[in-house]
Amino acid sequence: MTTQPITFVVLSTGLDNFNEIRAALSADSRAKLLSGGNDVEQLYDQVVSFKPSAAIISLGTDSDQAIKLIQRLNTEFPKTAIISSAHETSADLILQSLRAGAREFLRLPIHAAELATVLDRISELCAGQVEATQKKKGRMTAVFSSKGGCGTSFIATNLAASATVRTVLVDLNLEVGDLPLFLGVKPKRSIADMVVHPGCLDANLISACVTPYSENLDLVAAPKELDPIDKIEQAHVLEVLERLRECYDYTVLDPRHTFDPITLTALDQSDEVILVLTLDIPAIRSAQRALQIFDRVGCPRRKVRIVVNHWRKQADVNLREVEKLFDEPIFGCLSSDYQTVVNSINLGIPLVLSNSRSDISREIKRFSQALSGGTSQRREAKRKRSWAFFLKRQPAEK
Repeated sequence: MTTQPITFVVLSTGLDNFNEIRAALSADSRAKLLSGGNDVEQLYDQVVSFKPSAAIISLGTDSDQAIKLIQRLNTEFPKTAIISSAHETSADLILQSLRAGAREFLRLPIHAAELATVLDRISELCAGQVEATQKKKGRMTAVFSSKGGCGTSFIATNLAASATVRTVLVDLNLEVGDLPLFLGVKPKRSIADMVVHPGCLDANLISACVTPYSENLDLVAAPKELDPIDKIEQAHVLEVLERLRECYDYTVLDPRHTFDPITLTALDQSDEVILVLTLDIPAIRSAQRALQIFDRVGCPRRKVRIVVNHWRKQADVNLREVEKLFDEPIFGCLSSDYQTVVNSINLGIPLVLSNSRSDISREIKRFSQALSGGTSQRREAKRKRSWAFFLKRQPAEK
């Protein structure tokens, strides 16, 4: 069991109710009261700030508002145990609060023995969460472009397929995700099936919801229908990504081309963000804006790897100009070979598997090896390695 104090915030129905709960908690040395009050929004903000072990929600005359708060906290903060409490102990009220997401129910006034039992359970829950955070977590890479048509899905698929460890490819382009086409599979389940029961996602449920592709690669598909998409929230995706890290050595994300909450969650959780662009003015401007937004939302530049897709040495904009504009090194280039890429997509087989000797396959494999080498090497060799690499492979541009 955890030796850390069990921290609480309390939603009370009045000062007397708050003092009653505070007195009960202070009588047990394991409990630590952080704050409390009778304002729902204020209590929500306190949960955001303090991230307590548990929240006690008193069900008064306006029980509907308290039930809605329980539902909200359970969805957005699954690690905070919700305990409902009330003087009225009707079966309907207890059941309603438990269905909303409360883990326990405490009768008021609180009896010491009953509180001790609840604290035992919360302590076990906290200990389990500490153990989970200490588990080895796999690496995560997001392949992103704020402009469509740059080839992020192709790169994400082939990057995942080139990995030699247990890998999962996640389609976060929920409305129009088409990763199954790149792998030639027909998923029976999707990410929507993983978020039906928040807080209950485990290895068994993940195994039942992924689509196997090979011994080392699984796919988490986007929903086939539009209806479930509205029910998938940022907190749901965060839980999925956290659990996938625990179950796989490597996770590759293919998010939307927008900075919506789900995409921002994907970027925040990733160890590396591959920013993909093509050497045309709209794509370059889009990538430049993306880097500015990364800075604004706190996505550190050390995580960003700039990749140029559909590269041709005859391009109007050369690589030196892009590096100077972004003040960032080019991590790699994928040459323009439309027919080879289309053939692999039509086959439903990643190019790194169907044509492993192609220049594009070799470069993607180099990406994979460089990413697995960690982030420290990249900054130390920032300027030396980026352009010199291409001078070795390609004739100098005229």
